Amino acid sequence: MFTPSSNDVRRFFCEAFRKQRAGEVLTPMDAIAADWIVQHPEYHDELLDAEEAVARDYSVEGGRANPFLHLSMHLSITEQVSIDQPRGIKAAHDLLAARIGAHEAHHQIMECLGETIWTSQRTGLPPDQEAYVECVRMRAGR
Repeated sequence: MFTPSSNDVRRFFCEAFRKQRAGEVLTPMDAIAADWIVQHPEYHDELLDAEEAVARDYSVEGGRANPFLHLSMHLSITEQVSIDQPRGIKAAHDLLAARIGAHEAHHQIMECLGETIWTSQRTGLPPDQEAYVECVRMRAGR
C-alpha cells in the first residue's frame, strides 16, 4: 500500500497544477486535483514552487490555512462519493449538493469528516462511518 508523506502530497498538487497550467497530459488523479485547484485560486501562489511548498509551515500556531490538507480532503470526498464508501455518502452528498452546490457541499462534508477523524483520534476508536454520513445528511436537511 502506498502511503505518501506530506512532502509527497505537496509535490503532487504542485505538479498537477504545473501540468494543468502548461497544458500537459494529466493522469486521472492529476485531472481531479487540477479541477479542485482551479476552484481555489487563493491557493495558486502557494502551488507554484514545490520546494517552497515543502518548506512551508502550516501548523495551527503558524495561523495559515493548509491548502494541501484542504485539497486532499476534496480528493478524499470525491473518491468516497464516486464509490459510495462509506455507504450512503453519495446520496447524502447529492442531497446537500442539490441544495447548496457541489463545491460548498464538499466544504460542509469536510466539517463532518474533520469531526469524525478528530473523534476517532480522541477516543482511539475507528472512525464512526454511520455518524459521519448522518452528519452530512443533517446538513443536507437544513
